[in-house]
Amino acid sequence: ARTVREPGAFRHLTRRSSSRLKELRRITKRCSVRIECIVSLPEDKLQPRDFHILFVPRRSLLCEQRLKEKGVLNSFTNIDEYILDLIPYDGDLLSMESESSFRECYLENDQTSLYHAAKGLMTLQALYGTIPQIFGKGECARHVANMMLRMKREFAGSQTQILPVFDTLLLLDRNVDLLTPLATQLTYEGLIDEIFGITNGYVKLPPEKFAQKKQGEGGKELPTEPKKLQLNSAEELYAEIRDKNFNAVGAALSKKAKIISAAFEERHNAKTVGEIKQFVSQLPHMQAARSSLANHTSIAELIKDITTSEDFFDSLTVEQEFMTGVDTDKVSTYIEDCIAQKDPLIKILRLVCMQSVCNNGLKQKVLDYYKKEILQTYGYKHILTLKNLERVGLLKPQSTMRNNYPTIRKTLKLWMEDANEQNPNDISYVYSGYAPLSVRLTQVLARPGWRSIEEVLKMLPGPHFEERQQVPTGLHKKRQPGENRTILVFFLGGVTYAEIAALRFLSNMEDSGTEYIIAATKLINGTSWIKSLMDSPEENLP
Repeated sequence: ARTVREPGAFRHLTRRSSSRLKELRRITKRCSVRIECIVSLPEDKLQPRDFHILFVPRRSLLCEQRLKEKGVLNSFTNIDEYILDLIPYDGDLLSMESESSFRECYLENDQTSLYHAAKGLMTLQALYGTIPQIFGKGECARHVANMMLRMKREFAGSQTQILPVFDTLLLLDRNVDLLTPLATQLTYEGLIDEIFGITNGYVKLPPEKFAQKKQGEGGKELPTEPKKLQLNSAEELYAEIRDKNFNAVGAALSKKAKIISAAFEERHNAKTVGEIKQFVSQLPHMQAARSSLANHTSIAELIKDITTSEDFFDSLTVEQEFMTGVDTDKVSTYIEDCIAQKDPLIKILRLVCMQSVCNNGLKQKVLDYYKKEILQTYGYKHILTLKNLERVGLLKPQSTMRNNYPTIRKTLKLWMEDANEQNPNDISYVYSGYAPLSVRLTQVLARPGWRSIEEVLKMLPGPHFEERQQVPTGLHKKRQPGENRTILVFFLGGVTYAEIAALRFLSNMEDSGTEYIIAATKLINGTSWIKSLMDSPEENLP
């Protein structure tokens, strides 16, 4: 009772209880639908039914309590769970797909997702051996590392003896680099996610570009159902172009079209039965390649319609000005105009937050002006959203402390003039000039090490640390000459496709000597990230 009287503690308890209440409502709503299915079934003694329940991604005590209250818990023959801690999205990419992980950790002070991250990493170690070195940056990274070390002590002696696959684990808090997700991604895959949204490896696209018109069907109605495509490296062309800057995609598609066209022309040179048979055997692969080319040409055209627009160019220009420290301390006329034209609120919030992050906060007068304009234009219900953005550090008043961003930008070379988009030689190509801070930290860790940037690390939020895990005798990895090190980079709070592309670029560099595997609590973009922090009064009503 004494702690509740303290304003700070009261606010903390209120946030936690509000979060739990919303979660309980969501679970109750889902459970109620399923309970009704069971209760409404007629009793049939001649044909008894067996009910089974399988919780995904993990068992929920709240849901079990609800089933018990409704009197149907004992109706289930079997109650089990299918635990999904880390889901493989690609050969080098794992995700927990925990949509609210950033919100829970930084807004609601709920560390449940961190516990599941630690459990997922322990599962990886059980399968691929103990990771000898753990580096981390940020409060959440420290928590995860501590939980992993505690779990390892608890299970000491029961773990299987496996030669380690990973040399190093790097745990990175999302709030160490708040800028990168706010910026517009400029890789092919990143722009698909920014414009259309990639969900669980699939994207839904406008059907018009994919309608196949045949002769005599000029007046036929166009399809209305969105075109759904799977996106992963199993598709040869997509694997080749996904991580390219969008400005380099056109040339790559043109080159591929010529190769496919030349392959089909080979049929005219097939004279003997053996040659014809060989051509026919290659036909399915060639047809699949042609279909893939047609799909990605259509997607590129859809993206180009957006990226060549004046609005996209103006927005990108303002972003790059903020990232280079131009006019970050005053009200942006572009943001003013966007609010006046009632552009999407997410777009406004991303730009305002970017200006705040690049300036270590906004002058009180500037911050108050933005708040007033947003609330008067989009409605006072968004006052909760603005408060959330302040609490996680995306939107804040300028403190008396000096702005460290220019020093960090200069020391880590976060901005590269004239970034080579066609034949990149640096990770900055993914944002056409801006090198993601998170990936630059990863790059420096691999070579020459974090000790070279000790002062910069102190400027960033949260502690940085190094832990070593003892590997059983005889299982120390002996690297062969020319063999790469393998680093697992885990983003706590989400990772963007542009950051993934930058890490893949580092893996493919000839002299890097390091291969990167990426894991995250969620695959995000600026829009989905800001949305996860948005609130409205209606959601908090009982």
